[in-house]
Amino acid sequence: MRLRQRCRESGGFSLVELMTTLAVLAVLLSIALPSFATLIRDTRLGTATGDLHTAIFFTRSEAVKRSRRVTICTSADGEYCAAGVGWHAGWIVFDDANQNGLRDADETLLRVGQPAAAGVSMTGNQPVRNYVSYVASGTTRAVNGALQMGTITACADNRARRIVVNAAGRPRVVRDAVC
Repeated sequence: MRLRQRCRESGGFSLVELMTTLAVLAVLLSIALPSFATLIRDTRLGTATGDLHTAIFFTRSEAVKRSRRVTICTSADGEYCAAGVGWHAGWIVFDDANQNGLRDADETLLRVGQPAAAGVSMTGNQPVRNYVSYVASGTTRAVNGALQMGTITACADNRARRIVVNAAGRPRVVRDAVC
């Protein structure tokens, strides 16, 4: 008998209270979700750009440390360079002993970059479309010996960040509003 009485006294929430709580929760979620989506997009874009920027710096420091050409190139398989796949597909850093800008089986693989998150595309203009190569002095040089400088643009949902490699070979990140 006492058990039944306790159950009646602690009946829980009424339907009106439950619906009011759900309505408040729905309003809060509708405010929070768009900004959360923006945060996710910006984080993905920043991570992809930061990873590649760091890898380019690593390539430069390895060329100086080893006193010879070291190259970073686009790669779809994490083993060999692949032209035209874009930086978002992945990249590799290698000791470019024969100085041709392409990794051969006997050249040491120094670092492998994973593909960028879904929705992020990264493409370079003509001089840095497929590779960036550093010589012992820490400057960039194309395989034909010409000065190599350019811009790699990362885009996600019409937002952009650019990695600009200047004439001295120094990469820097520039935040742009739109792609």
